[in-house]
Amino acid sequence: MHNKNKVLAVNHLLASLPKQDQQRLLTRLEPVTLSFGEVLYRPTENIQYVYFPIDSLVSLLTQVEGHQALEVGMVGHEGMLGIPLALGVSNSPVHALVQGSGMAMRMTSENFKESFHHCLPFQRGVYRYIYELMVQITQSAACNRFHRVEARLARWLLMTRDRLLSNQFHLTQSLLSDMLGVRRVGVTQAAGILRQRKLIRYTRGEICILDGNGLESAACNCYKIVKNVYEETRVK
Repeated sequence: MHNKNKVLAVNHLLASLPKQDQQRLLTRLEPVTLSFGEVLYRPTENIQYVYFPIDSLVSLLTQVEGHQALEVGMVGHEGMLGIPLALGVSNSPVHALVQGSGMAMRMTSENFKESFHHCLPFQRGVYRYIYELMVQITQSAACNRFHRVEARLARWLLMTRDRLLSNQFHLTQSLLSDMLGVRRVGVTQAAGILRQRKLIRYTRGEICILDGNGLESAACNCYKIVKNVYEETRVK
């Protein structure tokens, strides 16, 4: 129980609940390890589990026939995976791909639906997070259409840093290409620009943020918009 309480406190959605509701959920949650490259959800398949990341990171990807995958959102310790269940839908509209290995708490879809319907604070927390994710997804759509690749890459790296709570993480060019919806050569050029400005170090799939403030200046305003919405909705 001690370990459960420890990991529960690091997922912001769960930690925002009253203590008595946290304790009730604990009996239905189990800690799991999410591995890099693991697919948690596929489109049209029923959702079996709901996940609350702790120090892991999951990308939400969509794919159009004849084109590469494109990231439309990311989920870390601020939220959860499985929100269609809260809206009365049993399957996922996107691929959910683990891009940052780590721990998460999970519960079965049936336990989630029962807990959700019988706990008003839990409902409010989930609905608040759905709004935050909607803002992130819509802002990402505009960003992918209108902003330069290097600014989008800077935004994405900052969002990843915030969720993994680390300035260093593993990332291949192939995965970055999917995240940004550009060819690998575009990723190489964008990373090269940020590296020349001494904002990042990028070697053999290992990215290290050297200058967080400088990277924020290089990023488009989409990063701050999403971050500000998240911070504002967390103010009680």
